[in-house]
Amino acid sequence: MAHHYFARMHVAVAPKCNINCNYCNIKYDCVSESRPGVVSKVLTPQEAYAKVRSTLASLPQLTVVGIAGPGDPLANPQETFETFGLLSEGLPELQLCLSTNGLQLPDYSEAIVRHRIAHVTVTVNAVDPQIGAEIYRAVFFRGKAYRGRDAAELLLHNQLEGIRQIAERGVKVKVNSVLIPGVNDSHLIKVTEAVKAAGAFSHNIMPLILSPGSVYEKEGRKEPAPSLTLQVQARSEAVIPVMRHCRQCRSDAVGLIGDDLGVKTENAPAREYDPAAREELLIRLDRTAVERKRREANAGEQGERGSMRIAVATRGGGQVNVHFGHAREFLVYEVSGQEQKLLGVRRIQAYCNGKAECGEADKEAILDETVALLQDCSIVLCAAIGPGPAERLARAGLTALARKGEIGKLLEQCAKYHRFFTSISCSPSEVCPSAVQQR
Repeated sequence: MAHHYFARMHVAVAPKCNINCNYCNIKYDCVSESRPGVVSKVLTPQEAYAKVRSTLASLPQLTVVGIAGPGDPLANPQETFETFGLLSEGLPELQLCLSTNGLQLPDYSEAIVRHRIAHVTVTVNAVDPQIGAEIYRAVFFRGKAYRGRDAAELLLHNQLEGIRQIAERGVKVKVNSVLIPGVNDSHLIKVTEAVKAAGAFSHNIMPLILSPGSVYEKEGRKEPAPSLTLQVQARSEAVIPVMRHCRQCRSDAVGLIGDDLGVKTENAPAREYDPAAREELLIRLDRTAVERKRREANAGEQGERGSMRIAVATRGGGQVNVHFGHAREFLVYEVSGQEQKLLGVRRIQAYCNGKAECGEADKEAILDETVALLQDCSIVLCAAIGPGPAERLARAGLTALARKGEIGKLLEQCAKYHRFFTSISCSPSEVCPSAVQQR
C-alpha cells in the first residue's frame, strides 16, 4: 500500500550497459514512451544530486531514490557510486536502491553495503543457460565478449552469486523477470525457486514489452496475454511473494507509481527544500497508510465468498481519477467479498489520444484491443466515460462505472453493486447501459 502514498525517483546517471538483451533497446529523448531504458537526459552525479534536492522541495513525499539506467548502474561504477555517495551524505533520510542485471554484482557487493543501499533489484530471466542463450545476444565482462551458452552461463552464475553475497549482508533483494512467451514462460517457476534459495525476498514477473528496434520486435514476437502473465505469477506466488504493481518505469521516472512527473517537472521553478515540513507530511502519510491497511484487513475478515475482477483507471495516489478515454493503463483487482487483491497492470493505448489524424476506425480498433485486454473483468471503474465506449463495453459483458474517489472504497461499493445485480440474474449493463456510467 505504500506505493499509493510515498513517491520514488530514478536518476539517470548510468548510460553504458554490459549485456545485449534481445528485448531491449536503450533510447534517448523520447518523452512519450514509458519503459526501462528510456530517458530524456543522462545526468552527472552532481546534477542528479541537485535534481533530487529540487524534487524534494516540490514532492516532499519522496522517500526512495534509485539508479536503474538507462544502461546498467554497475557497468558505470564511478558515476553510480559517486551519486550514491552524495545522496548518502547529503540526504541520509532517503532510502537508496539499485537495479542491475547482476553481471558485476559480486564485484560491487561490498560497495553496495558501504553506500547504505538498502534495496537491490536484479533482473534474472532464466537459470538454465540454454534458455538464457535465447534471451541474451552477448555479455561483455572484464574486457572480453561472450556469446551464446557461454554468455548465459557466466551471467547466470554471477547473478545468483551476487544475490547471495548481498542478501547475506542484509540487503533486501527483489528479482525482476521478463515473461517471454515461448522462451521462459514455463521456466520462470525455476527462476523463482533459485532466487529464493539465493536470498531474494520477492519476485516481480513482468510481461514482455516489445521495444521498438529490438531483436524480438524485428522477429515479430508477441507480448504475453494477461491470462498467461497471471498464470505464471500465480505459480511463483506459491513459492515467494510476487510483486504486482510494477509499471516497468522509465529510467528517469519521478513521482507516485502510475503518476510519472519526470517530464512535467523538468523545467519547473526551483523551490527551497524544507526538511521539517517534509517530516511532518511523511508522518501524516504513514498514519493514512497504516489506517488503510487496518481497514482493509478488518474488511477482509468480514468478507463474503465468491470473487470478481475489476479494472481501475488511475494515475496514482490510490484514487480513481482518470477518464476512460485518457487511460493508458488499468490496475486489475480481484475482489472477494471485501477482500481486495491487486493482480497486475494492463497497459493500453489511450482511446482519446488527442491526435487530429486519429479517425473513427482507429478509435474503434483501439477500443476493441482494450475490450479484449479486459475481457476477464466484470467491471471497469473510471472517473468518467462516454456513451459510445460504455455501450461497447456492455456488449462485451463489461460494466462501466464512472466514479471518483479512493480505490479501496469504490472496489467495495462495486462488489456490493455487482452482487445485487447477480442476485436478480442480470447485469447492470443489461438494465441500462447509459445509466451505468452515472452510478
